[in-house]
Amino acid sequence: MQNFIEQHWKADVMPALLDYVAIPCQSPAFDPEWAANGHMDRAVRLMTQWTRAQLADVPGASVDVVTLPGRTPVIFVDIPGDDGAPVLIYGHLDKQPPMTGWTNGRSAWHPSIEDDRLYGRGGADDGYAIFSAITAVRALREQGQAHPRCMILIEACEESGSADLPYYMNHLAPRLGVPAVVIALDAGCGNYDQLWLTTSLRGQVAGALTVRVLNEGVHSGDASGVVPSSFRIANYLLSRLEDPATGEIAREFHVSIPDARRAQAARAAAALGTGFHSALPFPEDMAPVHDDVTELVLNRSWRPQVAITGIDGFPSVANAAAVMQPVTVLKLSLRLPPTLDPQVAAQRLKALLERDPPYQCKVSFRIDMVSQGWHAPVAQPWLQASLDSASSCVFGVPSAPIGGGGGIPFLAMLGDRFPDAQFVVTGVLGPQSNAHGPNEFLHIPYAKRITAAMALLLRDACVIASMPVTSDLQDVQAS
Repeated sequence: MQNFIEQHWKADVMPALLDYVAIPCQSPAFDPEWAANGHMDRAVRLMTQWTRAQLADVPGASVDVVTLPGRTPVIFVDIPGDDGAPVLIYGHLDKQPPMTGWTNGRSAWHPSIEDDRLYGRGGADDGYAIFSAITAVRALREQGQAHPRCMILIEACEESGSADLPYYMNHLAPRLGVPAVVIALDAGCGNYDQLWLTTSLRGQVAGALTVRVLNEGVHSGDASGVVPSSFRIANYLLSRLEDPATGEIAREFHVSIPDARRAQAARAAAALGTGFHSALPFPEDMAPVHDDVTELVLNRSWRPQVAITGIDGFPSVANAAAVMQPVTVLKLSLRLPPTLDPQVAAQRLKALLERDPPYQCKVSFRIDMVSQGWHAPVAQPWLQASLDSASSCVFGVPSAPIGGGGGIPFLAMLGDRFPDAQFVVTGVLGPQSNAHGPNEFLHIPYAKRITAAMALLLRDACVIASMPVTSDLQDVQAS
């Protein structure tokens, strides 16, 4: 099966994937004229034509482009299967903007292959998903192995918060039915040496904190000592949220971390060691915030953290005159524990920052985005055993769980819609892959192995519906 995947990837997947990476199909948040520009349609056309060719000899398989008025399109693939409850596989085709800083002649829209890496925007995040899913099904069929009914849903609005997805979930509900397993291929991996499973994702509140002390800039010689610095006040207000010495966030944004997730964080830390942080581009002699990797894993997955992602109100250093600036505006991104209600957190944050402004200056916090976190349901014994078996077969070591640091809104949507489904959330965004940034790459050998592991999972899932709830993997494989 791996030989088939290797050959198929080289002959059929890579040419199409290279063509896809070259398409600047930016998400609507970054390309409001996406419909007129036509790049999204080009990507949809490429993927659907390739998929139809791959499934031409599969009886009953369908590949549809579904478009609701005024919304980005989705691709819906339905592949009939053997016994077992259906499986839903998720991916997306829209992309982040190109960004600057690409090196060695690389660029977002001109794919290049260096060693085992495909550089360019969107290959890993996550254009590979439909190619990997189709290849996994084909690999099973080539080997004469059974597989369940497989539905593949590729949306085009994920990088804009999946705003269109709920409408398509409602529209496609009669065709989707109730999947037993949802596989999402839009997550990360701790390394490229084993199958990684994302067990949680953080929520988020993002917004702009504005502090105004003057109506216009004033010479600093006249104003300093009389007018308070808007930057100092902004820092003071932030200290209500984050301890400037330790980075600890105010207690009202914390939750109790489940013991099982603490244990999984320790497992992930043992597997990754200092590689968890050493791959980050630290300056020389710079250290992470904690020397215990388990604590770093928990910091990134279950503890709230704030980042300042933008600032307005100040000229560049080269153009800075002796002027006290009238206003400071900071863009805040507060990552939340997976189980904390983000709407409640947003109101807490707004109240915290706006109350009792020093010197009665003008302070406001504008909430720009609220995103729900996600906490995976406990894996059934057969699924955990299947994942470990697949990872051991493909990589030589069992699978590893880890909490994700980012947020993927669609998982909360799918979790609400399919509360009884099992979730397998994985992906190819590993060390240095730099999703959304310059030099984003797809680790090609890892993508092939993910494909093989997914094929083994689909094989095991095929007969689950006919097995007792207490069945283990040996029962499944024997059947």
